Amino acid sequence: MIAALLLSIRQLGDRAILRVLGLSLLVTLMLFAGVGYALHALIVGSDSCVAVASYELCTRDLGTVGTLLFLVVAVWLLFPAIAIGVIGAFSDEIVAAVERRHYPAAATAARAPGWARGAVMGLRSALRLLGYNLLAAPFYIVLLVTGIGPLLLVVAVNGFALSRDLWEMVAVRHLPPAAIKPELGTTRGVRLPLGLVAAVLFVVPVVNLLAPVLGAAMATHLYHRRRR
Repeated sequence: MIAALLLSIRQLGDRAILRVLGLSLLVTLMLFAGVGYALHALIVGSDSCVAVASYELCTRDLGTVGTLLFLVVAVWLLFPAIAIGVIGAFSDEIVAAVERRHYPAAATAARAPGWARGAVMGLRSALRLLGYNLLAAPFYIVLLVTGIGPLLLVVAVNGFALSRDLWEMVAVRHLPPAAIKPELGTTRGVRLPLGLVAAVLFVVPVVNLLAPVLGAAMATHLYHRRRR
């Protein structure tokens, strides 16, 4: 796992990976900005004000505060889902770049899934991550009293989901559709550490921007090392 992570970090300067990284970050940030702007506009509404003690509270103030709170929560809970959903549409380029450099025989034999299938996989991954986190939301709240509890649960929940999504990004290039599910069923022990490491990367500030790309690259190394 450590070797796969180090190899992935070393290849971040690859032109194909940099292009996908820049494009995915742009799309992800645009999505957050668009939702934040719509939320702010919805809360502000008619910009009416009410007197609270000696302070005049206006909906524009609520809009600003509400938007900021949303962005904080979104970065904490929603960023992995949105980012992995966006990167799913471009994941084949990352996997192909890693294979060309380290596993040329596999790169030659691979079958690119195409943009449409990648987009569907990305959307499915995003919805799965969102669903898991919504189910875990009450436990996040309960664990707030422990301090570190919510962080550990976020890593566990996201790690479980990411382990499947990242592995599938690679497997789809080398296996027929009917073989994907059996492959996922027989690789849980290998996939779970991958997902947990990726989930940890997602909670580290700044590093989380690189987490989707690093996760896809690590999955590529682990997939092919296992096949060997």
